[in-house]
Amino acid sequence: MTEATGIVGEFLSLKAGTDADVLAMQCGDFYEFFGDDAELVGEELDLKVTSKSSQGQSYPMAGVPLDDLTPYLKALVERGYRVAVADQYETDGGHAREIVRVVTPGTLLETSDADAQYLATVVEDEGGYGLAFADVTTGRFLVADAADVDEALTELYRFDPVEVLPGPEARNDDDLLARLRERLDATTSLHDAEAFAPKRAAHAVREQFGRERVDRLDAAEAAIRAAGAILSYVEETGAGVLASMTRIGAHRGDDHVTLDATTQRNLELTETMQGGRDGSLFATVDHTETSAGGRLLKEWIQRPRRSLATLEERQACVEALSSAALARDEIRETLGDAYDLERLASRATHGSADARDLLAVRDTLGVLPRLAEAVASHPDLADSPLSRIVDRPDREAAADLRETLAEAIAEEPPSTVTQGGLLKRGYDPELDEVIERHEEVKRWLDTLAEREKRRHGLSHVTVDRNKTDGYYVQVGKSAADGVPDNYEEIKTLKNSKRFTTPELEEKEREILRFEERRGDLEYELFGELREAVADRAALLQDVGRALATVDALTSLATHAAENGWVRPDLHRGDGLDVSGGRHPVVEQTVEFVPNDVRMDDDRRFLIVTGPNMSGKSTYMRQVALIVLLAQVGSFVPAREASVGLVDGIFTRVGALDELAQGRSTFMVEMIELSNILHAATDDSLVILDEVGRGTATYDGISIAWAATEYLHNEVGAKTLFATHYHELTGLAEHLPRVANVHVAADERDGDVTFLRTVREGPTDRSYGIHVADLAGVPDPVVDRSRDVLERLREEKAIEARGGGSNDPVQTVFDVSSGQFRGPANADGGERPDRDPETAAILDDLESIDVNETPPVELMAKVREWQRRLGE
Repeated sequence: MTEATGIVGEFLSLKAGTDADVLAMQCGDFYEFFGDDAELVGEELDLKVTSKSSQGQSYPMAGVPLDDLTPYLKALVERGYRVAVADQYETDGGHAREIVRVVTPGTLLETSDADAQYLATVVEDEGGYGLAFADVTTGRFLVADAADVDEALTELYRFDPVEVLPGPEARNDDDLLARLRERLDATTSLHDAEAFAPKRAAHAVREQFGRERVDRLDAAEAAIRAAGAILSYVEETGAGVLASMTRIGAHRGDDHVTLDATTQRNLELTETMQGGRDGSLFATVDHTETSAGGRLLKEWIQRPRRSLATLEERQACVEALSSAALARDEIRETLGDAYDLERLASRATHGSADARDLLAVRDTLGVLPRLAEAVASHPDLADSPLSRIVDRPDREAAADLRETLAEAIAEEPPSTVTQGGLLKRGYDPELDEVIERHEEVKRWLDTLAEREKRRHGLSHVTVDRNKTDGYYVQVGKSAADGVPDNYEEIKTLKNSKRFTTPELEEKEREILRFEERRGDLEYELFGELREAVADRAALLQDVGRALATVDALTSLATHAAENGWVRPDLHRGDGLDVSGGRHPVVEQTVEFVPNDVRMDDDRRFLIVTGPNMSGKSTYMRQVALIVLLAQVGSFVPAREASVGLVDGIFTRVGALDELAQGRSTFMVEMIELSNILHAATDDSLVILDEVGRGTATYDGISIAWAATEYLHNEVGAKTLFATHYHELTGLAEHLPRVANVHVAADERDGDVTFLRTVREGPTDRSYGIHVADLAGVPDPVVDRSRDVLERLREEKAIEARGGGSNDPVQTVFDVSSGQFRGPANADGGERPDRDPETAAILDDLESIDVNETPPVELMAKVREWQRRLGE
């Protein structure tokens, strides 16, 4: 087959030199795709596919306009494709093209999503795991250490990266990779193993951030290797944003509340169980005015703090803002004029910021002094930490940059930076002179038609310009015979003729020279201005962070004021005392019944019982969310609250079936329980809902009983345990820090009302049949259930009905004997004599003191009796 030449050949040659999935190659005013790439984008992006011939062979071809690449690029990357972009440049012989960047999910700058877009690396060594996280759209860069795979996955889930680069060792860890794909909706990409080499990575990190700053991090070697690999990957893909990565920070697990992936999902912090945003905690409290503020608030919710000083500073701000309604409204209105400075800084360093972006920088820098004035003008705000927050950026430097941009950028610049009209008069003397001469020629051309009418007595004269004819004088046919001799006809139309003149041709050459010079000079000056903005990336990030912080705090204050939330008393003790607590999300849609919770050194384990659908799970989640909100620095939904800081929140609430991964619901339940028993400490909060229900009753009770003892005796965590195993309520009499509470219900004349009120003590019964009735189970089933339940309570035999006849089947179950028997006794007649084995077992049972026998030993006895009865 003859090799393609020309544009197609150049495309195929460039594509062969990259490992990207798709290549977009600039050809004049379009980005073109050829061959298999054209067919792919045609199918994925619904683009029209035509053909291009080369060396007698036809190649599929598709294209998008130069200025419209961004949405198509974003769509391809979000579908998991790596896209190489080749730009065109001028050469002495014409045009050439080269790949300028490879766009991946973690290096995509052109995003409209307000959420952080983290690129993550994970490195495994004998000391544990090192992680690094970089958001190329904002320049944020963090490293973290993890002791084991579960802790590493927790941190990855917390940052929710869009792309993960596993290090050389991690690539061979099948368990880690499987769990990464299972837990994260992220692209897994491979990068050059050499980039993870300790010396090379350390050198790259110190070059980027400075040796002293990196040494102060005191990060493990694995974390530095992860950071170096990210820098290498970002540089190799050509994102051009390394200059925006001005600082590296350490994410310390011991300064944040541990929230494993299961807990974040169970508590629906940022998305619901169904995967939607609405109905999550974040969506409920998010009243931010800026995308950066929303991004920061989400970060706070996903990464609650353990620093009492940090939390009290946030609380003080929320308190001041919640009590100053007018000032709060003024601040929110002011923030409404702010753009995302962190992302604008990255666009500037990448070289993709246009004049409108720099106007947005100018306008947002102007928000800072207005915000500072709003804070200073209200005494409560001025005396709060808010004043320090707005004073953190270099206000003088911000004002200087804003003034420079205000003097330079035109108020309504064009959408592309290659057109004229980007800059104001007075910004550059040379440019002013070019603009003046350009406009002088334009004025001459604009008045030419009127002058020609007067000079030559012509009518219907216009002067215009197009790509084919250039500038021309157009005269109506009725007057065309009267044009002067120096008019040279260039085109005849139906009702007019077009002419040119030597003078007009000279002016055309002149204006084209001025337009070209103006465009080149403006682009050069704009590039210098954009570079000056890029050089101030750290300043823009400081200002952006300050605005985002005020926005997030104002959002929390707004929600607190509108929903009657209170400031919790935070302390380092073990106590948790909430009066009139409510679920922060559920209270938005229903009239919520408040409930109390009290836990202290002598009361650390609450066994929660009550009917199905009565609100046990909601109650426990509400307790967890109140603690979490308190450690965000937020007010909480309660009448009064005192919260001892926790180091982690762990939940086991329901099990998502993972049969696709070869795990049963019960296996998932046990894995989650195992993780809690290993990870929780005496400073943690644990929420358990129906542990053990996924297996046989005896097994389930055994597991629930043993887990209760272990959490009480060994772990010591504050625990709420909802269960239907009423046998567990007896533990309160034997374990000193266990107490019973129940969700009350009222039954009158067979009708049950769930009161949603939590009271002391265990529940006395279940209401499963009533719930079945509420759920719409057919009446015959509900009625039969009531009959069976009544016979069970009276220890009467239960007949088995069926077989298409109204007569009972032979099999009958007798509760008191625990045996099936024949129809002769179906009416409750005489029980047959017990066999010797049964009598022996009953004697054994009577001799056992249940209160003194350990649960494991008791369950072993039960299994032995089952075996003997079955033989």
